[in-house]
Amino acid sequence: MKLPLVELHLHIEGTLEPELIFDLAARNSVTLPWASLPELRAQYEFDDLQSFLNLYYRNLDVLRERVDFGDLTRAYLERARTAGVRHAEIFFDPQAHTSRGIPLLTALGGVRDALDTSEADWGISTKLIVTFLRDRPADEALAMLGEILASDFRIDGIGLDSAEVGYPPELFTEVFKLARANGLHLVAHAGEEGPPAYVWQALDLLGVERVDHGIRSLEDEVLLDRLVRDRIPLTVCPFSNVRLRVIDTLADHPIVRMLDRGLLACINSDDPAYFGGYIDDNLAALDRQFELGPDRLALLADNGIEASFLTPAEKASLGAEVAAWRAAQG
Repeated sequence: MKLPLVELHLHIEGTLEPELIFDLAARNSVTLPWASLPELRAQYEFDDLQSFLNLYYRNLDVLRERVDFGDLTRAYLERARTAGVRHAEIFFDPQAHTSRGIPLLTALGGVRDALDTSEADWGISTKLIVTFLRDRPADEALAMLGEILASDFRIDGIGLDSAEVGYPPELFTEVFKLARANGLHLVAHAGEEGPPAYVWQALDLLGVERVDHGIRSLEDEVLLDRLVRDRIPLTVCPFSNVRLRVIDTLADHPIVRMLDRGLLACINSDDPAYFGGYIDDNLAALDRQFELGPDRLALLADNGIEASFLTPAEKASLGAEVAAWRAAQG
């Protein structure tokens, strides 16, 4: 029996595996700068967030048609099922595609096609969170949100991602105000490379319900008190933190400190095709490194459930599955 998991910090574009890149390049007659899979894989060493983003955006060129976005999403869902994921709240960056000439509804429609059958096909319930690129103009994000709201495609929330330093959350106050007025859930990346002040802004100016990453919150005791008191979730991505050099090694990761401090932290994979593993790989590595054991693994799973945008009844049902898994461990 696998530990039932909820994944809350997953960029669908970050699940674009090298094999699929080559398949889609052939389908769409895209010439890649790499002649082979080993040559492409050799690019997956990063000095920081920007060096990762450079490769990430370059690889997106193979996504051209609605079916490509559907195939990308289905490939993730198939892998997520093997990881034990029962519910996923998936990030999607429409600006990464419209900026290169792909129509918004082509890209969004392909992702939506796959998510609409995720429960029937893979036993995974899903929600879609449209994320805006903070290094692009806030007015562009506001216009795009308006276009999405006027379309027939359902989204469940919005988020804020991409290069963090120099692009504080306060720039996007109006975007989040419009989303809130339309009943959407609100999340934002903050406190990974950016300072704790960005977490404060995400909470107080954007009104987010969850903070993505948030590991630099540990530098601010007053902020920690707030996060613990208000049960504000942090969607932590250990492999990502290490591969982007935010943390030197997995042994230095603060996840145990975060749990001991009472933070509502859960584990996620961020961009698993680039960072070395999916959610189950992240948890397995943490378990080996810190000897978490069944109790703490179950706690992390329960935290993910609590942090999700599922209904109370759905949370209770998944929580019962985690309890059954824990009982089976002895």
